[in-house]
Amino acid sequence: MIDPIRWYHRLYVALQYLLPHHRLSALIFRITRSRRRLVKNLLIETFVHHYRVDMTEAREPAPRAYASFNDFFTRPLRPGARPLAAPENSIICPADGTLSQLGAIGDGRVFQAKGHECSLTELLGGRADLAQGFEGGAFATIYLSLRDYHRVHMPAAAILREMIHVPGRLFSVNLVTTALVPRLFGRNERVLCLFETASGPMALILVGAIFVGSMETVWAGQITPAGMDKPTRTYAGETAVRLDRGAEMGCFNMGSTVILLFGPGRVAWEPGLEPGARLRMGQGLGRFREQGVGKYLTGKVADRPYN
Repeated sequence: MIDPIRWYHRLYVALQYLLPHHRLSALIFRITRSRRRLVKNLLIETFVHHYRVDMTEAREPAPRAYASFNDFFTRPLRPGARPLAAPENSIICPADGTLSQLGAIGDGRVFQAKGHECSLTELLGGRADLAQGFEGGAFATIYLSLRDYHRVHMPAAAILREMIHVPGRLFSVNLVTTALVPRLFGRNERVLCLFETASGPMALILVGAIFVGSMETVWAGQITPAGMDKPTRTYAGETAVRLDRGAEMGCFNMGSTVILLFGPGRVAWEPGLEPGARLRMGQGLGRFREQGVGKYLTGKVADRPYN
């Protein structure tokens, strides 16, 4: 929480209501994919210097080796850069970032910031049937800043059941904006990924933001902007997608937020986790209280649309 809220915080947020979110994001989309050497090298090297990016973690440590700024921004890490927490029933952090909030889902609402909550049904695209499965459960919200690693990984082994694209605005999701924009996560464009784990349902929600007009998954490729031919896709039988704990599931093109949802009585968070904590993909967030039995459906992850 920003404390105290200053006049310039309110002005910054007020201006966001007036901005053409999607047009600005489309412009950034084109610029960050430019393959002109002068453009992409200037963008990459300026970014590395300004944000003090540790390129020794990257699979390709040479900034100029990337074909575009977006290729650099979504760069894969070298093997072993993000070890996974033990034991196997632990829930791992899906991305590098800052813990915005975590806790229990009560009265059909998810806590956003002091004075602001978001309806669980609204967050899940108006699907009351989905919301019912998470009522009384647990949630965690992780904010990815520009300097963070931007690929998203699985918190636990699971089967993908449904993916839903929810159109919306593209407000910033930083600390100031989440503190001042009511129902922010229910307003912004997002991709809902509904999974079944051995310990019940899990939702992994990719929330778009200003200049983040593009989100991708490893099974469907680019979803936004205009990447999906249908707003909802279900997966069963031969189309079922099984992903192991720690497996890559998608990426953001620029910074944004990941929201995790779990069913009631399934999760115990790690003690000591507080909003504002810096997180790294692979570290333990909590554990399942009990592990279910039975085999997952067989499924195959589609060829990845990026390396």
